[in-house]
Amino acid sequence: MTSDPTRRQPLRSTPVVTETGDQQLNGAAVPVAEPNDKATMGTSAETSGRTAVGVDLTDHDLYRGGFPHELFVELRGRGAVLWHAPAVPRPGGASIGFWVVVRHAEVQRVSRDSEAFSAADGPSIVASPALRGHTLTHSDGHDHTRLRTLISAGFTPRMIGRLEDQIRIRTREILDVVAGMGECEFVRDIAYLLPMQLIGDIIGIPEADRSWVFAQTDAIIGGASSAPVGASEAERQLFAYAQQLGEAKRRQPADDVWSLLAAAEIDKNEGASLSGLELDFFFAILSIAGSETTRNAISHGLLALLDHPEQLASLRAASLGGDTHLLDTATEEIIRWASPVTCFSRSATRDVELGGAEIRAGDRVTVWYPSANRDERAFDDPFRFDITRSPNPHVSFGGAGSHYCLGAHLARREVRVMFEQLLTRFEGIEVTGPVTHNVNGLAHSIAVSVKHVPVRLVTRPSSRTPGA
Repeated sequence: MTSDPTRRQPLRSTPVVTETGDQQLNGAAVPVAEPNDKATMGTSAETSGRTAVGVDLTDHDLYRGGFPHELFVELRGRGAVLWHAPAVPRPGGASIGFWVVVRHAEVQRVSRDSEAFSAADGPSIVASPALRGHTLTHSDGHDHTRLRTLISAGFTPRMIGRLEDQIRIRTREILDVVAGMGECEFVRDIAYLLPMQLIGDIIGIPEADRSWVFAQTDAIIGGASSAPVGASEAERQLFAYAQQLGEAKRRQPADDVWSLLAAAEIDKNEGASLSGLELDFFFAILSIAGSETTRNAISHGLLALLDHPEQLASLRAASLGGDTHLLDTATEEIIRWASPVTCFSRSATRDVELGGAEIRAGDRVTVWYPSANRDERAFDDPFRFDITRSPNPHVSFGGAGSHYCLGAHLARREVRVMFEQLLTRFEGIEVTGPVTHNVNGLAHSIAVSVKHVPVRLVTRPSSRTPGA
């Protein structure tokens, strides 16, 4: 029997406060062309015969306490695929009606069927056709295969092994610093730094440049620290930096992933290597989306474990005792529970039936990963946080299909290593103040994220960090 979600989410001992961040672009953090109303509405102007969402999912207020899971329980009960009346996801942008896919099976189907549900117009609700074919998030078929093949060439077995070593080294360095502080801001000082440092290692960003790059990224995502510039200016500066770095790697390759990507080739045919523009776009996607998702998974994971002290104790014992199986299942459950990405969009390429809904060619179709990850049809007791859960068919990495997250393996390693070392290093972790959220709304694929978690850390006597 499915648990009541309002009873399965424990009340925290400290108040939860929310903050509304500046409006931002989607994960790629680049300018997009605004389509006109006719284009965004597709061919489906009439709403008769459809099951309506009945609430404005672009309203920031819905996300002020985190993702509105109770609302989506109701929506899943009404249907797998619902119609959202025209709304304005991005302030000042076009009004658009779109489909909302809320059940696990239908999210998987959209993810798998790129012929019927194209990613070419990008993951934002408002289409960005100007970027078609230039990024992994704006391509399908041959274009997507080509980009994915070229980018994968940079992640050789030797490089993956080195990055896994770097995850342990960077985690240990981060925890060394906070151990001497006693109290810290968990998101800024721990969860945020690990993915950003790893991205710096992947790209080969010089150590002297990293604090600046991190600050621009933070300005774009409205994240962990005080940003010196606005999101638009940060996007411009970060994109310019990516261009300069790519040129430098081509002139003087280093022993890093970015140099391999700059030189990668499939064959000698036209389009067989990444263009400078494609490399720059991947830099933006990796810097923004890659950091924000892992940061949120780690932050949500800590809060879930603190809300379930018996499971925290079990995971600490597993970390100390080397129980790799529990560490693996806990990692998957943390990622399911967090569901960092709110929704991605696709465009229907033809008339198609999905979950009882008749979708017309040109319609925008949004898939909602947090809802799918709490679907009572796919998970036993989905509102129970359970680090032993197996199987765990979560869709936090985008479900199945060609757009499955390219960085899923490294993200899993980051989450696992962080909690393995964190729980081994510290015998006590206590939230000392309000937990706050950053609300972006549906102008961003991550509508809401954890922003501040102040904590007190108690070091375990004679602690030894795994892998040290």
